[in-house]
Amino acid sequence: MPEKIPCRGRFEDRFLADENLDQNIVLGVMRRVPDVDFELPQRLIPVGMRDPEVLALAASLGRVLVTHDVRSMPRHFGEFIASKMSPGVILVPTTIPIAQSIEELLLIWQLSESDEWINLLRRLPL
Repeated sequence: MPEKIPCRGRFEDRFLADENLDQNIVLGVMRRVPDVDFELPQRLIPVGMRDPEVLALAASLGRVLVTHDVRSMPRHFGEFIASKMSPGVILVPTTIPIAQSIEELLLIWQLSESDEWINLLRRLPL
């Protein structure tokens, strides 16, 4: 079992899991670093909410969206940032093992500044 990582994160923004993100990734991140603020979608994102609405919700909450939706989210993200600000989007392809996804998200949380993610979309692996 991996060790818990001490809270040294510089990442001020918080994460929001899209409804399609494997919740084992969220739980793994939070198990390793309980200080990471990673919101699960059940309270906030109704099933079937469209990508533009999810992006608007994440922006209104100041949360970087983490999603498996590598097909349509990049297009919707581009349209969204043409007129609005976004805290950012992280695409997690389903082909990446869960453990690797957890490690990459923790690296982002530990090593990046929140303002580096404004209007930025990145696909894992980095």
